[in-house]
Amino acid sequence: MPSGPIAQQPDTAMAQYFQLHPVNPQARLVKQAVDLIRDGAVAVYPTDSAYALGCHLGDKKALDRLRRIRRVDDKHNFTLVCRDLSEIAAYAKVSNTVYRLLNAFTPGPYTFILEATRDVPRRLLHPKRRTIGIRVPDNKIVLALLQELGEPILSTTLILPGESLPMTDAEDIREKLDNDVDVIIDGGHCGIEPTTVVSLVDDQPVVVRVGCGDPTPFQVS
Repeated sequence: MPSGPIAQQPDTAMAQYFQLHPVNPQARLVKQAVDLIRDGAVAVYPTDSAYALGCHLGDKKALDRLRRIRRVDDKHNFTLVCRDLSEIAAYAKVSNTVYRLLNAFTPGPYTFILEATRDVPRRLLHPKRRTIGIRVPDNKIVLALLQELGEPILSTTLILPGESLPMTDAEDIREKLDNDVDVIIDGGHCGIEPTTVVSLVDDQPVVVRVGCGDPTPFQVS
């Protein structure tokens, strides 16, 4: 996979930059950011693990832009970032066993791979498996965005091509991606680890990736 900066398109407007308070996000700025996401914007926003790229889950053009920025193909697993467990149930099949696990470990720095419901657009799914990543972050800014939006944000960790770790500083993100995204939400410094990914497709937890969430509860000895 090639490395280097994302190729900039000519005549592309610079991203709108919002500085949000990490504990008490300003409602006016949250609404402005969400209005842009609804209108097709690609946004950078902070989470409880690392900065993420996100867009409206029904916007195919925005999804294609996410893929171009990350330089990933249709086999890349995107994540639906949800505000709570009740929202998860609309997009993923949740058994009683899975529900108990989700209830214990959300919100938090985990992404759970689950079998998707029919409400999830096919273009968001792995081409050979009807699965989707689901996450409920423990971050005031994201939860405020989700509350205002009223539905999940389609997301992927902000790891640039050729890099192994996510970007952590909003000003650095602005310098590198100002012409590639539409909205940058500065919520302060984020961690350098993505989420821990756990597959719950067969009700038996399988740790797919170890990140900032403690994998121990999901590892079978």
